[in-house]
Amino acid sequence: MAYVVGEPCVKCKYTDCVEVCPVDCFYEGANTLVIEPDECIDCGACEPVCPTTAIYEEEELPEKWSAFKEINAVFSGAKEPGEADTAGWPEHLVTAINDGGFQAWPGLQSKRDPLPNADDLQDEEGKIKDLDAAPGEGS
Repeated sequence: MAYVVGEPCVKCKYTDCVEVCPVDCFYEGANTLVIEPDECIDCGACEPVCPTTAIYEEEELPEKWSAFKEINAVFSGAKEPGEADTAGWPEHLVTAINDGGFQAWPGLQSKRDPLPNADDLQDEEGKIKDLDAAPGEGS
């Protein structure tokens, strides 16, 4: 089982987890990170360093964030968009992966500054609606 980045990362994008990952399995979107499940070695190094408590073992991911299992797989490139179970996804994400121009996000191997106002937004609920399908810069 892999680890999964859940909703608390959206609009925050702390990258402490990237810094400790021994296998570089994090991928960067415009306002969140995801873990590539086939690359994750389930070491757990990322979970305790996440300031937003956004990273969970797949089987421990809260049910309210279950859509993030597929979001992590698709946006990291581990799963083809047409194979994704998009139940629970906001419509803008479904459209983004099915519009023909979808590209998986780039890998991120180094720590960066979090997004502006991350400290104020880390406990906000319902951020999946704000998840941006655009790729980040990568490294």
